[in-house]
Amino acid sequence: MPRAPAFWFRDGWLAKLLSPLSAIGAAVTARRVARPGWRAPVPVICCGNVTVGGAGKTTLVLDLARRLTERGQAVHILLRGYGGASRGTHRVATGDTAAEVGDEALLLAEVAPTWTGADRADSARAAGAAGATVLLMDDGLQNPSLCKDLSLLVVDGDTGFGNGRVLPAGPLREPVAVGAARCQAAVVIGASVPLPPGLPVLRASLVQGPEIAALRGKRVLAFAGIANPGKFFAPLAAAGAEVVAQVPFPDHFAYARQDLEALLTRAAQLDAIPVTTPKDAVRLPADIRARVTVIGVGLAWSDEAALTALLDGIARPRQTGMDK
Repeated sequence: MPRAPAFWFRDGWLAKLLSPLSAIGAAVTARRVARPGWRAPVPVICCGNVTVGGAGKTTLVLDLARRLTERGQAVHILLRGYGGASRGTHRVATGDTAAEVGDEALLLAEVAPTWTGADRADSARAAGAAGATVLLMDDGLQNPSLCKDLSLLVVDGDTGFGNGRVLPAGPLREPVAVGAARCQAAVVIGASVPLPPGLPVLRASLVQGPEIAALRGKRVLAFAGIANPGKFFAPLAAAGAEVVAQVPFPDHFAYARQDLEALLTRAAQLDAIPVTTPKDAVRLPADIRARVTVIGVGLAWSDEAALTALLDGIARPRQTGMDK
């Protein structure tokens, strides 16, 4: 995915010039989301946003999938499979590649059964037939094909909503208030941002995995093809690593072998450890991945009790083992 244009983050003349097209785009989205969807026989939780690009949806889905699994739920994850060539409803399987199903699908499939496909209702039917007791959507707030029982508006606190305008004048898929009206809560990752009044807010921050501690005092070459590579680079330095090179790539970047060989060669010349994100790692060939250190990321919640209460309202813990 190309990087967002700079004018999306300031309300200048170009944004204002494009605003009539934004009104058309917002109207088209409003008509689309108004269509009735299929009601699944199990709870459906949607982690969506109103901006294009990354807001932390996949990180949130990974967190919720683990929590719901610990509650005894058979969680299945649904997403479009951005960047993958697979068409139709597809269950991610061992041996699938990022080129086939997308990098996010591979990452999610490590924690729960995962289905790709543009028709979320069709994916939901397949997941239900496979034994799902909870369906967790990565994106899809503007997809009307499947009814949601809980919609969470995911917000990147660093970038917020840009200039507040709808595509193409700004980064919004639809006006914030319109999208928020279909959500039961917002999950703000990072700094606080203004939100429509009355919308409950859960706050979280990104935390690096424990493996980052081993890099303290070490020279590292960091590379990342995510929406905001700076969110990966900055914590490395904060953890005490000596970041001698930072190499950003576009989100979902399809690494060619020559790109990777060049990175490893540069790391060797700098006497540095090559490090990257889990989302990047699933796009690497196995032999390259074995030579790169992967630093995970998770969420630290300001109020876990509020999150637990929200999940209790949708998918309470189930008995496991000696179920009656």
